[in-house]
Amino acid sequence: MALRILLDHLLFIERQPEAWSELKQVWEEQGLWTPIGPSGAFQDVFPAQADCCEVASVYAEFAQRRGWLKPDRVLTAEEYEALTGRVRGWAAVDRTWTDVTVEFGPSSVLFGGNNPLYGKTLGYLSENPQHPMVVFHLWNGNEPGAEPWPPKHEQPLLLAVRFGGGSFRASLIFTPEGDRRKPTAQDPCLPQ
Repeated sequence: MALRILLDHLLFIERQPEAWSELKQVWEEQGLWTPIGPSGAFQDVFPAQADCCEVASVYAEFAQRRGWLKPDRVLTAEEYEALTGRVRGWAAVDRTWTDVTVEFGPSSVLFGGNNPLYGKTLGYLSENPQHPMVVFHLWNGNEPGAEPWPPKHEQPLLLAVRFGGGSFRASLIFTPEGDRRKPTAQDPCLPQ
């Protein structure tokens, strides 16, 4: 909600309040907008214990295109091309937070804190603001039904990498761990 209010104010100041409606329409076309905003799209693909970092990364992509986002680091065109060229194959095996930063360096934007006991999202940006952000979604938690704290893992596990335009689901590259942790759809009309 705070992000939405901030966007409303910034777009008002820029005298472009219609940009919010346009953004919602694009997100709807991509399958990213739900009745509860982008968080609903993520609830369908990530574990229930996932946090708000995923949603913050979506809003950050909009902020990047508007020139509002000030990243800690940007990738050169060559670094960005290398990352996007090999990330699909690289994510075909299970990875951790450390694996991501060793392979691709520090992120441009960290969504979440530095504490390894919590999930986080890492965003990598090109020096060209029109290139999509490459986003690594990391999770740390326990099996469903287990005590939520402390988390089972020493550091967050990579569930998926997200980048590219088009459909939200097509933009996700799941690791094997991410595939295992996807929520299963249950028909609410059937007995549990």
